[in-house]
Amino acid sequence: MPNPASPAPVPPLAERRPHRLEAHGDVRTDDWYWLNDRDDPAVLAYLRAENDHTDAVLAPTEELQRVLFDEIKGRVAETDAGPPTLDGAWWYWYRTTEGLQYRTWCRRPDPGRSLGAAQVAAEARSGRPAAETGEQVILDENALAAGGDYLAVGVFDVSPDHRTLAYAVDREGSERFALRFRDLDTGEDHPEVVEGVYYSSAWAADSATFFYVRPDEAMRPWQVWRHRMGTGSGRDALVLQEDDERFYVDVELSRSRGAVVLTAASKTSSEARWIDAAAPEGEPRLILAREASVEYDVEHEGASWLVRTNRPAPGRASATNFGLYRLPVGSSDPADLETVLAPRPDVTVEAADAFAGHVVAWERSGTDGLERLRVLGRDGGSTAVEQPEAAYSLLAQPNPEWDSQSYRFGYTSLVTPRSSVELDVATGRRDTVWTELVRGGYDPGAYRTERLWATSADGTRVPVSVLARRDHPLDGSAPCLLYGYGAYQVTIDPSFSPIRLNLVERGMCYAIAHVRGGGEMGRSWYDQGKMQHKANSFADFLAAADHLVAAGWASPSGLVARGASAGGLLMGAAVTMRPDRWRAVVAEVPFVDVVTTISDASLPLTVTEWEEWGDPLHDPEAYRRMLAYSPYDNVRPAPYPAMFVTAGLNDPRVGFWEPAKWVAKLRAAGAGTADRPVLLRTELGAGHGGPSGRYDSWRDEARIQAFVLTAVGLA
Repeated sequence: MPNPASPAPVPPLAERRPHRLEAHGDVRTDDWYWLNDRDDPAVLAYLRAENDHTDAVLAPTEELQRVLFDEIKGRVAETDAGPPTLDGAWWYWYRTTEGLQYRTWCRRPDPGRSLGAAQVAAEARSGRPAAETGEQVILDENALAAGGDYLAVGVFDVSPDHRTLAYAVDREGSERFALRFRDLDTGEDHPEVVEGVYYSSAWAADSATFFYVRPDEAMRPWQVWRHRMGTGSGRDALVLQEDDERFYVDVELSRSRGAVVLTAASKTSSEARWIDAAAPEGEPRLILAREASVEYDVEHEGASWLVRTNRPAPGRASATNFGLYRLPVGSSDPADLETVLAPRPDVTVEAADAFAGHVVAWERSGTDGLERLRVLGRDGGSTAVEQPEAAYSLLAQPNPEWDSQSYRFGYTSLVTPRSSVELDVATGRRDTVWTELVRGGYDPGAYRTERLWATSADGTRVPVSVLARRDHPLDGSAPCLLYGYGAYQVTIDPSFSPIRLNLVERGMCYAIAHVRGGGEMGRSWYDQGKMQHKANSFADFLAAADHLVAAGWASPSGLVARGASAGGLLMGAAVTMRPDRWRAVVAEVPFVDVVTTISDASLPLTVTEWEEWGDPLHDPEAYRRMLAYSPYDNVRPAPYPAMFVTAGLNDPRVGFWEPAKWVAKLRAAGAGTADRPVLLRTELGAGHGGPSGRYDSWRDEARIQAFVLTAVGLA
């Protein structure tokens, strides 16, 4: 940041071009509405000028940025291999290589199934020649990325006969992918290319028929298509089209390999159909018809479906936290649902994986917010799987084999690096088959982590996870970074990151506010932070900040807030409500122009969002409610903190103009001083997730950390 003795760089001035917005008898004037026109040469010029300004302000931190980047590299094992997964007669894993930005996907044969995951992981990490191990590279993302600045793989799907890889690539961050098929015997791609596909895919049993998804103009995945290998995409067949703009579709092959499942879901309702994987040209058959406010998903069990749903069972008034049921294949009558695991008021069933001999249910406690695994035997037995720490995070991992007697899951905490655990479902034995390598002599005992409880404005207890050095003072003298999200029932569980040790080692504590709107305390926690209850998310975040100060974890003048996307809205609201509480704020691709965006049905994903936020286009009450907290609409003169705001020019989720407009309006209201600058940085060749390469991502993180450390006086 600028030397106080030197003149501060002057930020660019975004021209005011008043634009009238009228709805429900209310008139707003948006002076920076023009920034949403990427075809206007002045828009790109302005974004570039903002990037130059940010670089100028942060120029004094360049050496610190280099140090922070080197420390990240020093902790991450740059050459490494991920946990291997057995699928049929093949082990699959990814590899990273020092100096290369992206992953390389590999496999090796195990026809006798005599190798163990730990052995394969050790040999993959050993660097032994491929000629000795039988390792085969099936996709090198670095080769795909050659000559470009961005790469994302949205589909990665190996055929049931293990001879073909379907993969889809996005080169700009738009999340529209080009689908190709690679012959794994020769390593060559087939000639056909399918443009404009989305995430989600499924192979049929014949390994020649492939199902994929297309998005509409608003980036809503709305169609499932069928492709036949060896034919051009012009001959592909439309299998399912969802015309209700609240719903999006996906497709997957069941673990049993017997069914291709097609699901249409909104934020509050869902409907699934299926196609016999052995007869892929058949018509999709309905499983359960959609009902308002009823959600469900299915796992194929051969003669039955395992159904996870919040549909109230006969005689029950509510199933908010979901239960598990079985439904005979061929029945579409909810009366035929047979209870496997009844809904409970204090436990949410978040997911369930079905296997030939058992089911593994993922549960979340509404008391402590922790996830737990429960093994359900076909004989009706039930066993809870205990975890070794008081606060932790469980991570879903691939379990492709239907007949498996083991179950793979990931485990981590704020101080424990990620590991891959193999659970014997019959005996309960657990073996750690892979552990994340952390270089530089990392010692978990040098750090402390705790679960705190803040009290929100309405009396609700809000969990806060904290990480700090073992010698962190509790006298209110140290700065703290508080992270939050709080939307879509997304959980931000406590997990390990070697990257954030840069801050913790310099004396900051790192905290996560598990605010309502997320799923950390179960389904009701989500419901209490959406629609008309959205303000609870903001109150919870402020309560977490106040508690950290009151408990001595954080200095009253050293709090930094950070969030991204919907978490960027949380940052905007926190700044609007309490600008004096924060020393600095990092808002990445923030959703801050809430009312204008959600009123424009032509924008990506808008209509599907109405069940999350409300419909300000048609509902006057929703309009007024959202207008009351929209950060862009509530900018006013105030003692704003230092702010680092990011955007992505190709972002299909949060338009780049939202953060750009917000920064312009903040500056016009007096924000942005020499010691508390307001900065905007736009990735001009990327989308919602920022830079795609790991080294580029680390440089980006080092820049943000340098901003944070400078703001709190730890540079």
